Amino acid sequence: MAKIKIETQKGDIVVRLYDETPKHRDNMLKLIGEGYYDGTLFHRVIKDFMIQGGDPESKGAPAGKHLGAGGPDYTIEAEIKPDLFHKRGAVAAARESDNVNPERESSASQFYIVYGRRFNDSMLDDVQLKLDKNTGGTVKLTPEIREAYKRLGGTPHLDGQYTVFGEVIEGLETVDSIQWVETDKNDRPIEDIKIIRATVIK
Repeated sequence: MAKIKIETQKGDIVVRLYDETPKHRDNMLKLIGEGYYDGTLFHRVIKDFMIQGGDPESKGAPAGKHLGAGGPDYTIEAEIKPDLFHKRGAVAAARESDNVNPERESSASQFYIVYGRRFNDSMLDDVQLKLDKNTGGTVKLTPEIREAYKRLGGTPHLDGQYTVFGEVIEGLETVDSIQWVETDKNDRPIEDIKIIRATVIK
């Protein structure tokens, strides 16, 4: 089982990477070993939704610069699994939209950590209708998954469309504090939220 630590000025976040998504796990371990994330920003933050990082162009980026297009010159084959879903604390790979990326391949470096919100049954019924449309009826919110969204919260409308490859096991309060920061019109925090260092926990 691989674990990583993301150090920020708001606190540390410890993530367990899933063995069920080996391509994403191994790629992240490789990038962390290269120091790829050190000094990058959480460049996109949306309250009650998620925090996103991993753009190498965010290192030392001037205030107000629009970020989110950077990364290595390769993508990762999707490893979307029905039992790995967008509960609060889930770590998933960002990607280009379906119209240019119908295979839903992942960005090689950009990831997001879900915060989301809690749902009730009627809200989840509405989400299921959207999922039916966006996934051709292939993604179902099972009773167990619905219970997690009611109890923990998350972002169920993304299920089946992005690769979830890990989860926060320590430091969810850090994710919470980051999602509250003030942002500009591009959802970039006004005050930089930097990944000081990302390391593999032995």
